[in-house]
Amino acid sequence: MEFQSKPNIIEWKLQFRSSPRKVYDALSTNEGRKKYWAESADEKDGKIHYVFLNDIEDTGEILEAIPEKRFKVTYFGWNVSFDLEQTESQGTIMSMICEGVSDKDKMEISSGWVSWLLTMKAAVDFDVDLRNHNTERTWFHGFADN
Repeated sequence: MEFQSKPNIIEWKLQFRSSPRKVYDALSTNEGRKKYWAESADEKDGKIHYVFLNDIEDTGEILEAIPEKRFKVTYFGWNVSFDLEQTESQGTIMSMICEGVSDKDKMEISSGWVSWLLTMKAAVDFDVDLRNHNTERTWFHGFADN
């Protein structure tokens, strides 16, 4: 199978040692999202307002929220779903599907999701923030720890 070969779709999986409840809370609560997603990612009335470094902002809608199972949002115009499955060791496998990514942007967006996913894992499993929080050291400046 070719790398990310489905048209307009990016798919990744991530294994957590944390429970589906903890992973779901990281996705679905303001407190959880602020530990890894953006400088802020607050929800009000079913919409999440994301604020990133360099004054980049987006407002997405929560499309589906099934505790410990599924969280789906719009994010920069894409539909992004996170499906959670408990492992035999009480951890979680999270499957992420991002739909609507143009094929010309796919490589950049794919690598962006890897950075985001590993930052999420560090926050959820180890309570570590990998971001540098420096407006002069962002993705656009070549920094992966933005």
